[in-house]
Amino acid sequence: MDAGYLGVLTLRLEMPWVSNLKEKRALVRPVVERLKARFPVTVARLDGLNAHDWELIGVATLSSDREWVVQTLTMAADFVAAQGEYRVTEESRGITLTEDLLDD
Repeated sequence: MDAGYLGVLTLRLEMPWVSNLKEKRALVRPVVERLKARFPVTVARLDGLNAHDWELIGVATLSSDREWVVQTLTMAADFVAAQGEYRVTEESRGITLTEDLLDD
């Protein structure tokens, strides 16, 4: 079996000036939707859903080309950082061979 690569990016978005969940969702949701529309990625809101001042989002992509995965995650991170009225305070990336994820 040919190797594939799974890339995962997590971003912590902080907005300490936001005072309620509705206001936070109005900032986070549009960037999540635009990210999914612009890049071949899956995006999920992972943590901080009940906190009004921060949220953790996850981005994943899969390809047989490792460099493509690296570039896609980089473009996605840059896109998120440039989009909203929030600060990206933490960023984490990882790339895993798909064969390491599969059972024999």
